Amino acid sequence: MGPYTEVVLHDVSNIDCSVVAIKNNHISGRTVGSPATDLVLKILKDKKYNDKPFITNYRGISASGKLLKSSTYFIRDEQQQIIGLLCINIDYEKFAQFRNFLNELLDFPAENAGEDPLEHFSTSVKEIAHESIISIMSKFDVSPHRMSQEEKMKIVKEMHDNGVFLLKGAIGEVASLLKTSEATIYRYLTKIKKESKEF
Repeated sequence: MGPYTEVVLHDVSNIDCSVVAIKNNHISGRTVGSPATDLVLKILKDKKYNDKPFITNYRGISASGKLLKSSTYFIRDEQQQIIGLLCINIDYEKFAQFRNFLNELLDFPAENAGEDPLEHFSTSVKEIAHESIISIMSKFDVSPHRMSQEEKMKIVKEMHDNGVFLLKGAIGEVASLLKTSEATIYRYLTKIKKESKEF
């Protein structure tokens, strides 16, 4: 595929530094030892991916804001648990000038049963948590200082459902952005897990 395609191998046994091999890393800016992306975390938490071998032709965004066309293939063990992922990210912008000749390559077909996942390629745990909470907080019209406990709970629940708290250090980052204590975030998570019967 040439220099405009990045190939990444993830080992999800350590999601804080899951990238174990990467080719053409100038596309996303990541290196060996970079953490799992927000989409990878969601895949590990969301049961709807249990029976899927891969997801293809979705949009990715690099840390510099570059638009990528991405596909992820799941690597499973004998118990069908995901142990790794092979990801292919194409620098979409480089091909835009050939749109009339490459329509089939450049279109994003709806082969994901109505899903349109979006993946951010972050280079640190702090960056993933920050991007996730900023995205969720944008749905609210008030600043963290003026948010009610219920609003903060909703944010923490959505981040929990998206797998953000699988990352080490995420609780501290979320507490900082929500202008609250880590103990409060732990309390929210305990309540959320009890309500969803995760204990």
